[in-house]
Amino acid sequence: MDLEVIARRVRAEFREMPGLRLTPAQARRLWGLEVDMCRAVIDALVAADFLRWTTAGAITRAES
Repeated sequence: MDLEVIARRVRAEFREMPGLRLTPAQARRLWGLEVDMCRAVIDALVAADFLRWTTAGAITRAES
């Protein structure tokens, strides 16, 4: 799967569900991704300031 295609889908899901917080394991299950691809998508969206890590180790929208 193409990282950019997956990243667009992930962005859309976070926009549709304000306040969404996911652990990496929950994200993998929700998006049906392997560990490495899921981490790459998360890392890319964190680097783009779209997602951020919470102190509890979950991801959420950076604007939230």
